[in-house]
Amino acid sequence: MGSKIKLAVSCLNQWALDFQGNLERITEAIKQAHELGATYCLTPEISVSGYGCDDHFLEIDTERHCWEVLEELLQLEECKQMICDVGMPVVHRGSRFNCRIIFLFKRILLIRPKTACCNELNYRELRWFVPWQKSKTVESYLLPQNICYVTGQSHVEIGDGIIETGDACIGSEICEELWTAENSHVSLGLDGVDIFTNGSGSQFSLQQLHRRMDLIKATTRKMGGAYLMCNQVGCDGGRIFYDGCSMIACNGDIVACTPQFSLKEVEVEVATVDLEDIRSFRVSKPSRSMQATKESEYPRIKIHGFFMCPDGLISQHDLSCTLPIQITYKTSEEEIEFSASNWLWDYLRRSGQSGFFLPLSGGVDSSSVACIVFAMCNLVCKAVHDGNKGVLSDVRRLVHDQSYAITSPENLCNDIFTTCYMASENSSVATKQRASSLAKRIGSNHLELRIDTVVSALLMVFTAVTGFIPKFTAKGGSRRENLALQNNQARIRMVLAYLFAQLMQWVRGKPGGLLVLGSSNIDEALRGYYTKYDCSSADINPIGGIGKTELKSFVSYFCKKYNVQPLREIVEAPPTAELEPLEDGEITQTDEVQMGMTYNELSVFGKLRKVALCGPYGMFTKLVQLWKQTYSPRQVAEKVKHFFYTYSINRHKMTTLTPAMHCDAHSPEDSRHDLRPFLYHNKWTWQFRKIDDHVAKLEEHEIVTKKK
Repeated sequence: MGSKIKLAVSCLNQWALDFQGNLERITEAIKQAHELGATYCLTPEISVSGYGCDDHFLEIDTERHCWEVLEELLQLEECKQMICDVGMPVVHRGSRFNCRIIFLFKRILLIRPKTACCNELNYRELRWFVPWQKSKTVESYLLPQNICYVTGQSHVEIGDGIIETGDACIGSEICEELWTAENSHVSLGLDGVDIFTNGSGSQFSLQQLHRRMDLIKATTRKMGGAYLMCNQVGCDGGRIFYDGCSMIACNGDIVACTPQFSLKEVEVEVATVDLEDIRSFRVSKPSRSMQATKESEYPRIKIHGFFMCPDGLISQHDLSCTLPIQITYKTSEEEIEFSASNWLWDYLRRSGQSGFFLPLSGGVDSSSVACIVFAMCNLVCKAVHDGNKGVLSDVRRLVHDQSYAITSPENLCNDIFTTCYMASENSSVATKQRASSLAKRIGSNHLELRIDTVVSALLMVFTAVTGFIPKFTAKGGSRRENLALQNNQARIRMVLAYLFAQLMQWVRGKPGGLLVLGSSNIDEALRGYYTKYDCSSADINPIGGIGKTELKSFVSYFCKKYNVQPLREIVEAPPTAELEPLEDGEITQTDEVQMGMTYNELSVFGKLRKVALCGPYGMFTKLVQLWKQTYSPRQVAEKVKHFFYTYSINRHKMTTLTPAMHCDAHSPEDSRHDLRPFLYHNKWTWQFRKIDDHVAKLEEHEIVTKKK
């Protein structure tokens, strides 16, 4: 017999609870893997129901429909000579597990439950699943009747076991198990597993891919073996985006990888590995061999058959070993472009709407959203040019024209994207010109309107009822009046945005409505520097998980890549809300002055608060060292106290944040990622006193040191 085996990984764009669509995509992956000569085909985590089902996992219907889908998969002719591996929830003895179903044609080999659930940040697996805690143990599982009729089996093994064929040994990990301190692959490798499989749902975040790659390369470099990791791509129903890159590694090298940020719904990659290379790699490490002799055995589910290819076999499939490949990582700016535009495209095509509406102010935030929509149009055009019929079909459905032909990204942008500059008497000529120039360059259907009459009408109602006329501080009013007048303008823009989004396609003689896009970034949300229910309140927000500093870098990169010259002025202009009166036509209001901190400082506050898990005192002690060349301890203390005060009085705004694509670890998004109170004692009495005590000690120490 030979020693080579061809393995396949798939990358699927699944959709939560879309059982029919998910079945079709899994079936297509299995067929492609079979055509490429694979003898093992792996799919992503919970690929049958979709990973993003959330509390729908608690419904018995979800598991029932998964078994119905599996019934169809078990009967695929392609599974006669190929082991297939799909993910779905399974209830066993009254407990629900996140499982892999490993099967051949009309025969389930093993149900392998996840042994370590992910329960941090965006993940809440312990809300729906329990981990399998019986290490190296399998039990008997009673199959549903519909599966019994197909397979002839009444029971199968469920648990922490491995598959042993006549020539290879295959063991599973599931997503989080790769990342835990005590990894399954160590015990599996020491017990002689040649091929590790990991059906995963690994979310995108900035610069996450290289960490995922490094882990898999390090695993196989340490243990030897072939490691298959599958991932999803796209948005399966929520804030999380999956960037793809299903991969195969062997003995420390990546040998196959699906594209990152693909618009294809099904991607399959195969690699041929030589098991003799794996075994030679392992026996060359005596320390590993000594540890292996002490390792207890896993239960083995044995298959009477061979899955390696005989030496010298003449076939249509190339049996030479797949050579290592070099992975090129994208920059953060490129990742923002491709992830956000992919997420927008998935949301748009599945929402049933006809495009997007964006209040375009001429600032960095709204301009970056406009750039992302234009990037989406470029991706769509390229996909259609490359022959992606699914994308073309989606575009034609969006524009309600089955003969529609995409001639350019700008033309597509004009058909599905409306931008609107909503001016008031406080708006400058410069921002209006910048918004207009950007819209013209990207081809959006651009509108310009004034909101002053609506603002005045609303204030007239207030005055008629109360007899009071509020004024800006520049005209003698109080801070409360000033803030109310600013918020009034901002909220009117939100109301107008939804009015125009619902009716603009009708005005243009086109069917459908538009999704309203928000443009509030991480830093503004964290600081609470925006109006609750203004035009940051929208249907979705592609930049809600990105900070201002990263957005400015992205816009600069985008300007160069697509030659969008209006962006140069936008990046260089000081950020401003333009809600207060102008002086001689010039703005007097800037974001950083009003916030009392810079956007760079806000980014640091956010990372220390969320990623480093610092309270006020912990943040102060870190920043005293980090900023010692710039600020005195007392200045640092005042900045920290000011941040936590403004953060706490505005935290309630997080409960109404527009759903945004998760992108960065310090996101303050309240619904899922950042579970903290929204009602605080905003004086932080104890914490701030400890900071003041620390400042006094530092200042006293400095005085004593100078005297010496």
